[in-house]
Amino acid sequence: MLYLSNYMKPLFVFLLFCHVASTVKHSLKYFSTSTSGVPNFPEFVAVAMVDEVQAGYCESNMKTPEPRQDWVRDLIKDDPKQLEWYSLQCIRAQHSFRANIDDLKQRLNQTGGIHILQRMSGCEWDDVTGEEIGFNQYGYDGEDFIALDLQTLTWTASKQQAFTTKLRWDADKTRLEDNKHNLINICPNFLKKSLHYGRSFLQRTDLPSVSLLQKTPSSPVSCHATGFYPDRAMMFWRKDGEEVHEDVDHGEILPNHDGSFQMSVDLNLSSVAPEEWRRYDCVFHLSGWKDDIITKLDQAVIRTNRVPGSSSEFPAGLVVGVVVGLLVLLVICITGLFIWRRNNNGFLPVNSKYLK
Repeated sequence: MLYLSNYMKPLFVFLLFCHVASTVKHSLKYFSTSTSGVPNFPEFVAVAMVDEVQAGYCESNMKTPEPRQDWVRDLIKDDPKQLEWYSLQCIRAQHSFRANIDDLKQRLNQTGGIHILQRMSGCEWDDVTGEEIGFNQYGYDGEDFIALDLQTLTWTASKQQAFTTKLRWDADKTRLEDNKHNLINICPNFLKKSLHYGRSFLQRTDLPSVSLLQKTPSSPVSCHATGFYPDRAMMFWRKDGEEVHEDVDHGEILPNHDGSFQMSVDLNLSSVAPEEWRRYDCVFHLSGWKDDIITKLDQAVIRTNRVPGSSSEFPAGLVVGVVVGLLVLLVICITGLFIWRRNNNGFLPVNSKYLK
C-alpha cells in the first residue's frame, strides 16, 4: 500500500552542484500493468525505465510509444528500428495481457471486482564485472504469481493457482525462446545504447539543498533534502557525532518533477531541552560523493509552515510544495508505476481506493 502523506511535505528545490560520476550497476526495466474493473484508467499501461528514470510510455490503443526524455528522442531518431520494436511489443503485450487476465479470472472464479495483472521484466548490467542478468516476473492482485528461470528456461509458480499457467507456458517453447532472446540479447544492447545517449543525464551527480522544517514548536524537526541525484542516498540524525535511532522517523526517497529526488528524516525533540539542541546535527550522504552535507540543529535556521499570527494558513512555499508533490504522484499514477510496487519479499497489495 502506498502512503500519500509523504507527498504532502514541502518541496524546496535548489540545485547546488553537478558532477560527472559513473555507477556500477545499470538497469533497463519494463513495468507492465493490465487492469480489470478499474474505472477511468487504461486497461493496459507499460513504462520503460533506464536506471530508474522513465524513458518511454505506452498504453491501450496507442499505436506508438511516447519517449519521455530528450536523449530517448535522439536515440530513436538515429535508430528508428528500436521504436518499431517497442511499438510491436506494446501492441503484443496489450493483447496477451488482456487474454491472460481474462483467463485468470475465469479459472479463479472471479466474476467481478478489481483485478490487476503486473509484470516486471528487463535486465541489469554491471559495468565493472560485465555481468548481465535478465528477469521476467508476474504478479496478480498484489501477490507474486509466476517468474521465469532463465537458467532452466522454465517458469516457477509462486502459488498453487499459478501451476496451470506454468504448465501452459512451459509447453510454449516459442514463447520461451523469445523471452530468452529478448532478455539476454536485445535488452542488454538497448540498455547500453540508452546509457550512451543518456550519459550526461543518467551518470550525473547532483547535490541537494538541505533544510530544517518544523510545522509547530511542538512538532518534530524534519531534515529535508531535495534536488539530489542519483537516488542512492542516506540521511540520519546525530547527537555528539553518534547516530541517533530513538525518536527518529525516516521517510522514503521520493521523486521530484525534474527527475531528481527528495527525502526527509524527522527528529522528535519533545524530551530534549532547548539548550541541548546544539548537540544534534543532520547528515546527508550521497553514494559516490566523498563529503557529507552536515546541517547543525539551530532554531534560528528552521523553516516553519506557520504564518505569523495564524495557526491555520500556509505560506506560498508550502502550497507550491504540495501542488508539485501531487503532480509527481499524478504522473506516477498515470505511468502505471503507482499500481506496480514491490518490496524485498514480493508484490504488494494495491489499495483500490487510489485507483478510482
